[in-house]
Amino acid sequence: MPILTRYVLFDLLKVFLVSLTGMTVFFLLVGVFTEAYKQGLGMMQVFLLVPYVLPQALLFAIPAAILFSSSSVFGRLSSANEVVAVKASGISPMVLLWPAVILAFLLSLLTVWVNDLAVSWGREGMTRVVLESVEEIAYSRLRQQRSYSSKQFSINVKDVDGKKLIRPTITLGGSDDDGPTTITCEEATLHSDLEAQTLTISCSNSLIDYNGVTIDSPIPIEREIPLGEASKSGNNGTISPSNLALSIIPTAKTQQRQRIQELEEQMATQASYQMITGSFLDLSSGQNWGKLQQQLTAAKQRLYRLEMEPYRRWANGFSCFCFVLVGAPLAITMRNSDFLTSFFMCFLPILIFYYPLMAFGVSQAKSGDFPSFGVWAGNIVLIGIGVWCIRKVCRY
Repeated sequence: MPILTRYVLFDLLKVFLVSLTGMTVFFLLVGVFTEAYKQGLGMMQVFLLVPYVLPQALLFAIPAAILFSSSSVFGRLSSANEVVAVKASGISPMVLLWPAVILAFLLSLLTVWVNDLAVSWGREGMTRVVLESVEEIAYSRLRQQRSYSSKQFSINVKDVDGKKLIRPTITLGGSDDDGPTTITCEEATLHSDLEAQTLTISCSNSLIDYNGVTIDSPIPIEREIPLGEASKSGNNGTISPSNLALSIIPTAKTQQRQRIQELEEQMATQASYQMITGSFLDLSSGQNWGKLQQQLTAAKQRLYRLEMEPYRRWANGFSCFCFVLVGAPLAITMRNSDFLTSFFMCFLPILIFYYPLMAFGVSQAKSGDFPSFGVWAGNIVLIGIGVWCIRKVCRY
């Protein structure tokens, strides 16, 4: 390995490892305590969350750390006239830039894997910790605030005595056709069954209000709620495409296309039957077609997201490569030894171009108005800017 290459690489690795450690700890603490505050977790659950939040923290820390290290190292080299000395010796500045570019490429591949790990294993683990703690979380909130609610049900109590809820009012969410059910009772208890994935509410001396009908029940009653609906995460059992591993997405796309085909065939069959039987009013009525059309639209939107997700993961991962292509030559051009100034000046074009274009591409690809590879728009713009900056550094 040439001396200059080894010199730059070792400097980059030292700054990168130090900054990666600090940034990972920062993002880890932010992620853990944000989730703990949102879900109302206790200290034990916070510690259980740490390994699952770590990939998510690395996903943010790696690109930021490689940008910081490249901007600070090359800013210092340029301010000390070392780049000028290299060019005066007849050596191309690319000898200094290649280590950063190759390191960023390898880190990009690592970040793609970390991204996949974070959204599949990490989020699944975080959800599991929350679901396994629903009973404890509910009792803690009821003791402190006298109320607990999720998207599907809510509990308000007068007091809590151990595991016993005093004068609770329980509201259970209804379906599309039925309204909510309200249960007011003297006492109630909560019990979670992790094997059955349910939270059981046991009530005594209850007054049940259902669709305007009030029923007095002196005998104990029980209601079971899926843990996903009882938690504040509101997990309804449907896995979002953003939480699927890359290895599963091709199979999920095939299944989704089959689902779309089944819905289209079902609509075609229903239309044919109505035409044969002369039910032209039903054929032209939007009310009869509304639910099927909504299901078909939802199925197509899920397919768009499944097709977009691999491109988004790879685009996010290769942000490391794009950041270095822009940050390293910009730091050389600015010739500023202050690492914070170099970092923020190199981050400016990324803030202006990369993130808005990435957000625009993702939103358009989700709706099907933009090709899936459109999420790479921000990366392509940064690569173009980086190549232009590198040519400028090499020529002048």
